Amino acid sequence: MDSKAGDLFSAEPADAAESGGVMGRLWLPKGLSPSVAKEWFDRRRASIRPWAGFVDHRKFTKPRNFGELCQRVVRNFDTYNSNYTFIFLGLILYCIISSPMLLIALAVFVGAFYIIHLKSLESKLVIFGKEVTGPHQLGLAGAVSFPVFWLAGAGAAVFWVLGATMFVIGSHAAFRELEGGSEMEELFMEPV
Repeated sequence: MDSKAGDLFSAEPADAAESGGVMGRLWLPKGLSPSVAKEWFDRRRASIRPWAGFVDHRKFTKPRNFGELCQRVVRNFDTYNSNYTFIFLGLILYCIISSPMLLIALAVFVGAFYIIHLKSLESKLVIFGKEVTGPHQLGLAGAVSFPVFWLAGAGAAVFWVLGATMFVIGSHAAFRELEGGSEMEELFMEPV
């Protein structure tokens, strides 16, 4: 199957200057490259609020009512978005590192994907008379490694990470006082 210019996945990098060695030879979704990921990470890192202020226990109080709780959650999500992103990534990393079986499952997935990709570079990968495209190769690697993910308890790990993230971030967003609180109260006051 020929690679088209408008194709979401491509085997060849769009620009030879972007190829960057081995990563340039691997097909990635357009718009997702090591440089784009690094730029996103750098933007997030630059917009982090100071961690000392983020965890300052003197700034945590119980909201007076449900309206204030909702207001805090929305504003704190906006204010501490990058901090929350790094907490989420840290919980994912902790979960992966603390589970040897999950590390093995990820290694099996990456290995299966790499082997399938190498086979497709040698010649077109054909299964049941149909050529296997890039996204289907990724699905095939997932299917091959699915039993290992099942044994490793990947589903439980995903729900643990989501639950821990919602608890930690939700608690912080709900109980952290808003910065510039008096200004915010004046904005939401209505004349009676």
